[in-house]
Amino acid sequence: MEATRAKILVVDDTKTNIEVLEGILSNDYDVFVALDGHKALMLTERVKPDLILLDVMMPEMDGYETLRQMKARNILGGTPVIFLTAKSDSKSEQTGLNLGAVDYIGKPFSPDLVLLRIKNQLEYKRQRDHLNELVIEKTQDLRNTLKVMLTSLGALAEYRDPETGGHIKRTQFVVQKLAEILMKNPKFAKDIPNREYVDYFATAAPLHDIGKVGIQDEILRKPGKLNEEERAIMREHAAMGYNVLVDAAKGLEDKTMILIAADIAWCHHEYYDGNGYPRKLKGDEIPLCARIMAVADVYDALVSKRPYKEPLPHEVAVAEVLKGKGKQFDPDVVEAFLGIADSLPDLYQKFKDEGI
Repeated sequence: MEATRAKILVVDDTKTNIEVLEGILSNDYDVFVALDGHKALMLTERVKPDLILLDVMMPEMDGYETLRQMKARNILGGTPVIFLTAKSDSKSEQTGLNLGAVDYIGKPFSPDLVLLRIKNQLEYKRQRDHLNELVIEKTQDLRNTLKVMLTSLGALAEYRDPETGGHIKRTQFVVQKLAEILMKNPKFAKDIPNREYVDYFATAAPLHDIGKVGIQDEILRKPGKLNEEERAIMREHAAMGYNVLVDAAKGLEDKTMILIAADIAWCHHEYYDGNGYPRKLKGDEIPLCARIMAVADVYDALVSKRPYKEPLPHEVAVAEVLKGKGKQFDPDVVEAFLGIADSLPDLYQKFKDEGI
């Protein structure tokens, strides 16, 4: 298979220089030309060249300003820029190098020197791009490992709790769907700025009750209702989970996912009207990830069988969630929940069929 030819953008206001460079380069590269800085900006964005040869002395917008505009518009990426100039003073070279140019080629052009410098810079770019790919791949491997570990830790809490492991899978799915809907709401642009945060929320969800590993079995596994003293001890699991996760995050450089999990663990029992626990947070004081988890957690608890209760029908559970709108739950999260509610019975049946 023939290798893809590199794309070179030549920017020069003198047609003679353009023709000379085309003659030097066209046998080995795909050459695109621009006679001014404005055209260079347009072609850089459209063509995405592998290297740019940029004349310094041009009318209206010189090479320095053209490079500034390319960087300001964030259209360069990792594309190397070599300045073309008849000026060989050190001050001019310093200006260009400070702007991010990788080299200078003097006029008149030496064909062998032009080809050699371009070849070297393209090789540097190829090696850099390959290294970036390896870093991205390694980072993704580490994130996938972290996801597995977080899900496993969440399962540990479930094994100690009378609830089944299916609770993790079901609530994780609901959290993901709610986050996908809320991401489209401009009101939550800071909380869910991109799809990656939807993934963070869903990955962190299984750890919402991780603090239960610190609650003694006679309370955690009690088949009947808890008394006041037992209930107070049970409520400590929120702070326990938060503290464990925050401590775990201290040694991590990329700790966003863990800190989201910590917020969920600490705050998913808070009420929108301020009557929840453990800190009596109210409204937007409660992290959005926890407000989402609260709805997913309560709905799942309502439709699931527990030692102390029978499952409620889906319609009754939805009505209960709706009843908590503006009280226990964030109204926007409830509206998002109503948008997926009709699909939940089929989802739960699927999990049941899979033995989850």
